[in-house]
Amino acid sequence: MAAAPGRRRPTALLCAALYLGAALAVDRSNFKTCEQSGFCRRQRGLSPGQSPYRALLESLQLGPDAARIQLINEATKVPLLLELWGLQGNMTRIRIKELNPLRPRFEVPDVLVAEPPVERLEVTGRDEGSLELSLGPAGHRLLVTEKPFRMDLLQGRELLCSVNARGLLFFEHLRQRRDSDTPREPTAEEGAAAEGQEEAAGGTEEAGDQSEKPTEATAEAAEEPGSWEETFKTHTDTKPNGPTSVGLDFSLPGFEHVYGIPEHAESLRLRTTEGGDPYRLYNLDVFQYELYNPMALYGSVPLLLAHSARRTLGIFWLNAAETWVDISSNTAGKTLFGKLLDYMQGGGETPQTDVRWMSESGVIDVFLLLGPAPAAVMGQYAALTGTQALPPLFALGYHQSRWNYNDEEDVAAVERGFEEHAVPCDVLWLDIEHADGKRYFTWDPSKFPRPRAMLEQLAAKKRKMVSIVDPHIKVDSGYRVHTELRSRGFYVKTKDGSDYEGWCWPGSAAYPDFTNPEMRAWWASMFAYDQYEGSTETLFTWNDMNEPSVFSGPEVTMHKDAVHYGGWEHRDVHNLYGLYVQMATAEGQIQRSGGQHRPFVLSRAFFAGSQRYGAVWTGDNTAEWEHLKISIPMCLSFGLAGLAFCGADVGGFFKNPDAELLVRWYQAGAFQPFFRAHAHMDTARREPWLFGEDNVALIRGAVRLRYALLPFWYTAFYHSHRHGVPIMRPLWMEFPEDTTTFAIDDQYLIDRALLVHPVTEQGARGVQVYLPGKGEVWYDTVSYQKHHAPQTLYVPVTMSSVPLFQRGGTVVPRQERVRRSTECMQGDPFTLYVALSPQGTAEGDLFLDDGKSFDYETKARFLHRQFTFAGNTLTASSADPRGSFDTPVWLERVVILGAGKPGAVVLRPANGSETRLDFQHEAEPPVLTVRKPGVRMGDDWAIILR
Repeated sequence: MAAAPGRRRPTALLCAALYLGAALAVDRSNFKTCEQSGFCRRQRGLSPGQSPYRALLESLQLGPDAARIQLINEATKVPLLLELWGLQGNMTRIRIKELNPLRPRFEVPDVLVAEPPVERLEVTGRDEGSLELSLGPAGHRLLVTEKPFRMDLLQGRELLCSVNARGLLFFEHLRQRRDSDTPREPTAEEGAAAEGQEEAAGGTEEAGDQSEKPTEATAEAAEEPGSWEETFKTHTDTKPNGPTSVGLDFSLPGFEHVYGIPEHAESLRLRTTEGGDPYRLYNLDVFQYELYNPMALYGSVPLLLAHSARRTLGIFWLNAAETWVDISSNTAGKTLFGKLLDYMQGGGETPQTDVRWMSESGVIDVFLLLGPAPAAVMGQYAALTGTQALPPLFALGYHQSRWNYNDEEDVAAVERGFEEHAVPCDVLWLDIEHADGKRYFTWDPSKFPRPRAMLEQLAAKKRKMVSIVDPHIKVDSGYRVHTELRSRGFYVKTKDGSDYEGWCWPGSAAYPDFTNPEMRAWWASMFAYDQYEGSTETLFTWNDMNEPSVFSGPEVTMHKDAVHYGGWEHRDVHNLYGLYVQMATAEGQIQRSGGQHRPFVLSRAFFAGSQRYGAVWTGDNTAEWEHLKISIPMCLSFGLAGLAFCGADVGGFFKNPDAELLVRWYQAGAFQPFFRAHAHMDTARREPWLFGEDNVALIRGAVRLRYALLPFWYTAFYHSHRHGVPIMRPLWMEFPEDTTTFAIDDQYLIDRALLVHPVTEQGARGVQVYLPGKGEVWYDTVSYQKHHAPQTLYVPVTMSSVPLFQRGGTVVPRQERVRRSTECMQGDPFTLYVALSPQGTAEGDLFLDDGKSFDYETKARFLHRQFTFAGNTLTASSADPRGSFDTPVWLERVVILGAGKPGAVVLRPANGSETRLDFQHEAEPPVLTVRKPGVRMGDDWAIILR
């Protein structure tokens, strides 16, 4: 939750005054533009085509794993080191850093799951001004041009990407301040890091430094005001290391469509930034954010995808500092007619998108993910940063939240409401008011005097609870968490060495240094049942405000010259902070169960790799139709960046939705991976039954459909966990050659089998649904009507409608005996929906395990079942023979869409015996329902239509 008016404590009112003012809208003046960000202004001020960098090709060192070449800035004579790797799995890594830095520069740790395995490089061509390297067996070649320095990546004769083609490489080297004769001495940790970096440079100097040493006159070019000290509003950033930014441009010939770099309240397809600000990546607590602009929001993943009908590729810029991304295109602004005219006249340019990355500090460390298919790019990124954690099954159910449920009686009344109105619900949430004076890991003794009993009463109904634990700690000598953190030296420090303090919900707060692994271990230990008093195994965690949010800080966050573990400045690590908070919290939940149970942690801030630790959401949205609409492209962008477990606050956090908007939001939220309703404390109560019987019936229908499809959702999460593919995915991922899909972001696929078009327009009487796939068919999941693709279909809607289609050629498992929670349904029977392709075939799968432990991974206790329909026979077999899991669940029904009427339906189990089954056939549209096969889902069997 963002800071907001309406808190009733004096400290919070002061914070709100400092931070927000009274208006319910973002105050843009609280947040920098590129022009107000000194390094962005300097980087953007560079003119294309005037690169001062030259590659010293004679300095090439070709090792078994990497190639190293020195670069020289011919204006300053400062040498850089270029390192190149060809990586297994169709990836290339490029790193540029200073050859001889005055002190170490930050390189991002803990994001890559491992150092990626490399291919052997070879020099395959060389002339006076260029060098050609082979990057491995996939046929990729890298052409390095000496002057001006440039790199071109090719596969065969196809140019995939050019690096520094526009000459916008800009690397601000570390230097002494002109008015200072005593440069800051590096810390012990920095000194050790410097030695390591010298070793990593491969002894380049010993091999003969080909560069010229910078002189005082050339190395210290004229510096803009703000290079060593910068003021924004009332805050001054002292910049003790001076200007340290890095920037580089990439040209992508043949690409007009780019995606990714969340989080922005933006359409799926990214727009060009010419004439406006670049997209900003800098985790910030933005109050009631605006839509369709490039302002930074709560999280950052520096991954950009480019897609065309020929291929997909990705650029992963591994830098955790404030980053801006400029996008330009040679086709921007051209009409469709103009493009057609170019084509007919035989002229016109090849479409090209140029992407420019600019970061405040660190080094250039970039991975080119070369696909060529969309799923291949997803897999390549997952190989680097990990896949979505497999959540416990309950987390896929419905979550009910509010700032705040008042007390234990209120919680009990809300839980009873779900029972009385037959709306399934798995989790109730408590916001900050549940804690004793906003001291996290505690409970308000008057409102929540018996937390364990409250949790046990929920558990008796097979329900769970989530409580909020934020990373700002109340400064209070009587608060054990604070005194321990202070005594252990675990807080972030100011530039002067004292504990960094700022204002947040508790008033004066200090901030644990989550970059310190010892601090993270201590934080994890706080989730033990004997440390977090009143907690049980059914209590899970929400990490909010972890950008970090500092109401009294610059841009509502931490000062950049604050100091973290190892002597690194906050400017270096800012976008990592939220990832580390979620990492430590998830580890605490795992440890409290002795390593047995999977955690559930929701985080507002995130970075590359956050998918390994839990769920994310789109932050503090508003009860407006446009915010409902934007939740779809926002979550699609999250998924493309690896964050598959995404959702938006159902109903909108701010303001009060009317009944129509609330119903439509439940219907949309039921088809997003994370499904939670949440609301601001100043909004009217909005539990589902408070809007009249007609509307609670509509909401009940949406939630029950979510629960019926949970087997399909859980299996989709397993696919994401194993292969890195999004769960909620844009149409072009499955239909990459269909250009009609490239800009569609009001409908999407869940896994590969279901297509949903939520209704997001007020008063809608119908929606236009595009059904992709030449030669494919789609079935309306309500009427079972078959539609041939590709076509745009007008679908009339009522208030109960959620346009949902099953792809021909797929099998979708459901559990249609919907109960109060996921745990209540775990032994229930299954129904298989088999949607036939035009060829009369279909396939799908089902993942089953205990829904909560790591046994699927550590003990192979799981079932992964494959269902195949061909030759009028539906067969069940093992998709992964490594797994075994004893479960009594059985097959209650098979519904075959598009099937003709058989003379008989026969069940043949593994022993070869045959049993006739009852069935019913509807002729128009043709649907065959096979009743009670009664076989176990874990057994092999066949159902034969004769």
